[in-house]
Amino acid sequence: MRAAVITLSDRVSRGEAEDLSGRRLSELLSSDGFEVASYSVLPDEREALERELIRLSDRERVDVVITTGGTGLSERDITPEATLAVAERRVPGIPELIRAESLRKTPFAALSRGEAAVRGRTLIVNFPGSVKSVEECFSFIRGLLPHAVSMMAGEGHKDEHYVK
Repeated sequence: MRAAVITLSDRVSRGEAEDLSGRRLSELLSSDGFEVASYSVLPDEREALERELIRLSDRERVDVVITTGGTGLSERDITPEATLAVAERRVPGIPELIRAESLRKTPFAALSRGEAAVRGRTLIVNFPGSVKSVEECFSFIRGLLPHAVSMMAGEGHKDEHYVK
């Protein structure tokens, strides 16, 4: 399974801060058996993110893209809008799960606007931009990712409880 990580941060893209959340996300994906085929840092600019999501989905054909950052309420937080602009189908259960589980830890989770969507055979998921959030959000969905990848590849349900 091939994955890509995109960090959205004006400060990190200008070299004013270190990308801790994107690096941690890469480590988590690798430890779960994903090949991290792409890692990038972009400013909070919608057009740049849309181009990168299209490139990773259509040309690189990675299985999963996880973004970190840009899901809050500030004017520059454009990650959900860029994700939906390039999406073919939404996957609302993933952000619903992330928010529901995150709300058990902090009421601020209600302010996260992350989305999940499919473009081609690529699942795109938005995480908030902190290391703690990345670790928590990944723990909530890690078991879903291999199943989602196999479903998008046309392999159907591998769950032994499904009747074929």
